[in-house]
Amino acid sequence: MADIDLNSMSLDDLKTLQKNVNKAVDGYHDKQRKAALAAADTAAREMGFTLAELTGGPVKKTKAVSLSKYRHPENSEQTWTGRGRQPDWLKDALEKGQSKEEFLIA
Repeated sequence: MADIDLNSMSLDDLKTLQKNVNKAVDGYHDKQRKAALAAADTAAREMGFTLAELTGGPVKKTKAVSLSKYRHPENSEQTWTGRGRQPDWLKDALEKGQSKEEFLIA
């Protein structure tokens, strides 16, 4: 570590040094905290848990993704889960006398 003669420094230089030292200390603490958090998260995941589950923190709930049940016969990218508003292509087909079962994804 470099030897600094604090007695020979001006007040402005001392304040600048103090500000820089405080930043360095805060940065060090942040790095250590992030490393500890990452290690704890890794250990929790290895045991089949999330860190929030173990610490009693809020657990993120994920929405279940609904799988498509019906598919447009000509454009396979147009699908419908069977929930919510019916797509226009299915409404049109039903009006023409077709049944929903014809569009079921096997």
